[in-house]
Amino acid sequence: MKNKGLIFDIRRFTVHDGPGIRTTVFFKGCPMSCRWCHNPESQLDKPEKYFRNIPLDGRHFILEETAGKWMTVEEVMNEIEKDRIFYNESSGGVTFSGGEPLMQPAFLLDLLHACKTEDLQTTLDTCGFAEKKIIRRMMDQVDLFLFDIKLLDDAEHLRYTGVSNKIILENLDFLAGNRKNVILRFPCIPSITDSKSNKDALKALAEKYHPGIREIDLLPYHSLAKGKYQRLNKTDQHDDIPAVSMEEIRKFKEELEKTGMIVKIGG
Repeated sequence: MKNKGLIFDIRRFTVHDGPGIRTTVFFKGCPMSCRWCHNPESQLDKPEKYFRNIPLDGRHFILEETAGKWMTVEEVMNEIEKDRIFYNESSGGVTFSGGEPLMQPAFLLDLLHACKTEDLQTTLDTCGFAEKKIIRRMMDQVDLFLFDIKLLDDAEHLRYTGVSNKIILENLDFLAGNRKNVILRFPCIPSITDSKSNKDALKALAEKYHPGIREIDLLPYHSLAKGKYQRLNKTDQHDDIPAVSMEEIRKFKEELEKTGMIVKIGG
């Protein structure tokens, strides 16, 4: 039986998941349960049925859909290959995101090998929560790591994501120590990640790794996933998160730039 992976979406012509024009492959299943998660359909490591209400000509139709599909490497690569001309013209490539791709290491490694065989640039968007041996197996096949840093205090990280950050920080140190190409990504979540203590800790982390790691992307919180929670009949914990202040994010950007880092808003 061919190795298969659980994929919940493949998006073409993405521009915020790495350099150039890209195809982003979204793996289903995540070890975290972030309070602000904007892809609730990515969390469970199995297909999920849900119902979509479709209004048409004054009537409403209920459409049953499934989040998550088992796919072979060949099936995913067939989708990726459709946009090769755009990768070549824009220095783009393929991004593996989620959920968390490292939860399906064998399938991810097969896809990475297939991409390398086709000379495609590979980016891995990861929360970093995985055994170090898995990171070690992947790292030479990945051209760029988009590495999430959410909360530096371990107790706060456990409170808001459901897991400790210790293995995450160890894996970041491992990648930096091996001089891998890493961009840090920081979700700006009002009342959660934007505390002074957390932002100060992020600045200290930036100073520790610069110039080996040269860029941080600040990702402003948005509440566009509310409809997804309703369709999946899941509890939406976004309601008491206040609106994001772009002025505060721009101020933080200026502070981070003093560390020597390249800082972008939105990636």
